[in-house]
Amino acid sequence: MTDLVRNERRGAIALLTLDRPKALNALSSAMLEALSSAIAEVAGDPSVRALVLTGEGRAFAAGADIEEMSAMTALQAEAFSRLGHDSFAALEALSVPTIAAVNGFALGGGCEMALACDFIYASAKATFGQPEVGLGLIPGFGGTSRLARRVGVAWAKELVLTGSNIKADEALRIGLANRLFEPEALLEGALAAGQTIAEKGPVAVSVAKRVMQEGQDADVRTAHALEQNAFGLVFATDDRVEGTGAFVAKRDPEFKGQ
Repeated sequence: MTDLVRNERRGAIALLTLDRPKALNALSSAMLEALSSAIAEVAGDPSVRALVLTGEGRAFAAGADIEEMSAMTALQAEAFSRLGHDSFAALEALSVPTIAAVNGFALGGGCEMALACDFIYASAKATFGQPEVGLGLIPGFGGTSRLARRVGVAWAKELVLTGSNIKADEALRIGLANRLFEPEALLEGALAAGQTIAEKGPVAVSVAKRVMQEGQDADVRTAHALEQNAFGLVFATDDRVEGTGAFVAKRDPEFKGQ
């Protein structure tokens, strides 16, 4: 646990909360380093089955720390971008599913952080956007690539090139958010999804996530080959024996992640 990112447990679910509410959880270098440390803790804990990421206060994360960026040289800015990319790549690479619970502003780096999660649940009061061009900047933490993969190139170009923000209902409509919740029900909804995942075969969930991650950037034949190999792999697990055996016996499975 750090001062900037709280790392808590809800059963088998890790709950990471950005905790810099007075700055709307702006992503400073220190915040990104704290997030990386918290992600590493989750990655090293085999009892975690899912992760929920959210922000304290009125924002998920209102973007990168503009005050810090305003004093950067070009080389420092490149290093800052690399820090954000490394942090979000670690989030994306977690073997367990990750859910962004977007409770308010998810702008710039905040939107990019949500995009690094497997899917996004949003408060009905959430706001998304990539407003960097209004500052004479471009997205620096993966927005030019992950956003297009999530919502398609045309919508990504509109959001990035106009710098316009969109409300939660529009984010849902274009596929940026998976589901909307009333603000008071958001975290409960995200944790419930995490619990649903936690009850499934851990190895199968992890392998399915990896195959989808790798397959999305591959040609269809390669993606199909990845799936075929992974399908065979899970047949060698104790969880597969337990899961299929429990189905035949009409009982609930007891998965052990083996």
